[in-house]
Amino acid sequence: MGARPLLALNLVGFPASKLGPDILAEILKGGSEKLNEAGVVLAGGHSIDDPEPKYGLAVTGTVHPDRVVTNAGARPGDRLYLTKPIGVGIVTTALKRDLAGEDVVRRATEVMAELNRAAAEAMLEAGVDACTDVTGFGLTGHASEMARASRADLLVYAPRVPVITEAWDFLKHDAVPGGTKNNLKFLTDPDGGRAAGLDDGPLVAFDSSLAAGTRTILCDAVTSGGLLIAVPAARATALEAAFAARGVRGVAIGEVVPGPGRVRVLPGTLA
Repeated sequence: MGARPLLALNLVGFPASKLGPDILAEILKGGSEKLNEAGVVLAGGHSIDDPEPKYGLAVTGTVHPDRVVTNAGARPGDRLYLTKPIGVGIVTTALKRDLAGEDVVRRATEVMAELNRAAAEAMLEAGVDACTDVTGFGLTGHASEMARASRADLLVYAPRVPVITEAWDFLKHDAVPGGTKNNLKFLTDPDGGRAAGLDDGPLVAFDSSLAAGTRTILCDAVTSGGLLIAVPAARATALEAAFAARGVRGVAIGEVVPGPGRVRVLPGTLA
């Protein structure tokens, strides 16, 4: 949303008697390293004994009220950019089923460990209309939130969306997280639009020519995904230059058009 993070608190639930303190120490070390990378001070935290491991951060930061970037500002004519590949949920499920090799696990881990700091800085430099991060609701789920909040339709061109390549192969073994399946079911429900205050029809409409696997991947539940950014077409070149200067692999995946607030996934590409 354009804010600069300053302070953070660890929030931990952990079964210390079952997993031992060494694993918890590694979790906290990883979080501390990322906070240092982001320039954030760890000010303390809270922990409880919990049968299921949980770890998170409560983060405080600052942003000028006039520079807040929300998911509600996408306008017809904007270009859509995605800053990280999707497919992480499928890869991690394949890992649990002993289907994923070390190389793809390493690449998926790098995707998840990469901060969105550089992408956000590029976004602020270029000047954009809207942004959301891509996490558990998947690319199409978070795009749907942006579409409804902005009261405009988002066109996503499936061939343009970056995907971790091996995820396509893992689909053949049904290595699909439950969250991904739930996303697909919810977003393509014929009555979903009416429930969200739109006309009849799903929140996300896939072109009939798109294969089932493509629909699944575009709904994949992501951990620590990239940013989905809507930028005026006149500033798209500036955004791409800002990405390049910071080593961000931002890809143009679609555009914003007039509409009630749906996502339409198409087989074509941007003009």
